[in-house]
Amino acid sequence: MVRQGRVLLVRRANPPDRGRWGFPGGRIEPGETVVAAALRELAEETGVTAEGGEVLTALDSIHRDGDGSLAHHFVLVAVLCRSTAGEGVAADDALETGWFAPDEVSALGGEASRNVARLAAQAVARAATAPGR
Repeated sequence: MVRQGRVLLVRRANPPDRGRWGFPGGRIEPGETVVAAALRELAEETGVTAEGGEVLTALDSIHRDGDGSLAHHFVLVAVLCRSTAGEGVAADDALETGWFAPDEVSALGGEASRNVARLAAQAVARAATAPGR
């Protein structure tokens, strides 16, 4: 979600990235499209409604236990969305929400999930050139 050069992030309430800032998201329900899932998760976690846009990228998020065995493997699909209503309030599995400029996301360092700063910069750059923005 990009608005006026800023991205909407949530501080995660649950593992594996509990306490870290990241993009709203979650599971895709059976029969649900990637865009529909992104819009649903956005609304559930932040109260923001939006129109779906394009898929920006897909990222692997692989987490290992202390002994090196696989704990979780998620495939994160980033969807560029256009806000239609709402400012963002923490709901569902979000502790808090905030709108961040790309340099502010970078400044979060380890407080942000992996790849969030790179994805925030990519999303803001793409939103600036997307039709209807």
